[in-house]
Amino acid sequence: MAPMGIRLSPLGVAVFCLLGVGVIYHLYSGVISSRLAAFRADSSFLVRQKRTVDLRDLLAVCVEAAVLGGKEVKTVREENNLNEKSKGETREGASEPLTLGDLQSHRKMFNLIKNTFPEITVNSEEHDNVVDKVTWSRDIPADILDKIEGGKEATPESITVWIDPLDATQEYTENLVKFVTTMVCVAVDGKPKIGVIHQPFSGFTAWALVGEGSNMRARSSYSISPPKVIVSRSHSGKVKSYIQDAFGNSTTVIPAGGAGYKVLSLLEMPISDATSTDQADVYIHITFIKKWDICAGAALLNALGGSMTTLKGEDIDYSDTPLNKGGLVASVGVDHKAVLERLPNWDPEKH
Repeated sequence: MAPMGIRLSPLGVAVFCLLGVGVIYHLYSGVISSRLAAFRADSSFLVRQKRTVDLRDLLAVCVEAAVLGGKEVKTVREENNLNEKSKGETREGASEPLTLGDLQSHRKMFNLIKNTFPEITVNSEEHDNVVDKVTWSRDIPADILDKIEGGKEATPESITVWIDPLDATQEYTENLVKFVTTMVCVAVDGKPKIGVIHQPFSGFTAWALVGEGSNMRARSSYSISPPKVIVSRSHSGKVKSYIQDAFGNSTTVIPAGGAGYKVLSLLEMPISDATSTDQADVYIHITFIKKWDICAGAALLNALGGSMTTLKGEDIDYSDTPLNKGGLVASVGVDHKAVLERLPNWDPEKH
């Protein structure tokens, strides 16, 4: 009760309380806001932590994707249900076929990778709106577990995936199946980091994680005096004269289909596949070529101490547009710079 003779005004009490609340808010608002900011920063950090991709897991998914795509490729070919169409012509005037094998393989490979890692960019040679709910088995192959440690990570923003659901489609339509591969490549900050090349008709899969390990190795010997050079069979005549200008008329030129196959020809293959795979010392391509054709091979070669560059010796950026306009030279186990120095001047944009 208030002292006798003094009556408290309800309005005054309310004003006094409001002033008190205001003072308290002013005193503590800085503390609260700083703590909220710290909490938000911690939360943001945790989100960033969770948004990294384990590269061993990604390698396992790439292998699984290539194998699944390969099964589709093989089934369509064995059932002789190619449903062949043309996507148009290459710059050199050759037809670019599209088959059911290309599309079925694309659907498996593209959707498996996107369903597992939805935040990463995936570029495929083929385009299709069919959504396949295929999911990763969570299986990591034993040879990957044996050679690759977990914990190597990259952010989704730094990753670009290139997939070729059916490399050597022309040869596929001709039933020259030894040239056919399915391929997946992961580039991190534009540099090839993971390469997978799968042969659907032999069942063999080559893989590498650059700086960590591979199930492949270089052969014990190579030569560049003169080399055996593997080239595209679609324009072998034009490239043969170019190579003979570089290395002499006695140089062996091997026409072959598929960029993936050509890279495997530079490496030591398993005994079961060695007799059917050509052996080359250098792989040269003198016209435009797409990055889904070459990225996986570049990663395999880099992992083994080899190189894949343009004809001018420039590194290829695998984070941007699909077209490589500089041609390419691929080698392992030889002096790559010495090979480049023997090549005649050639501008793929003018041929």
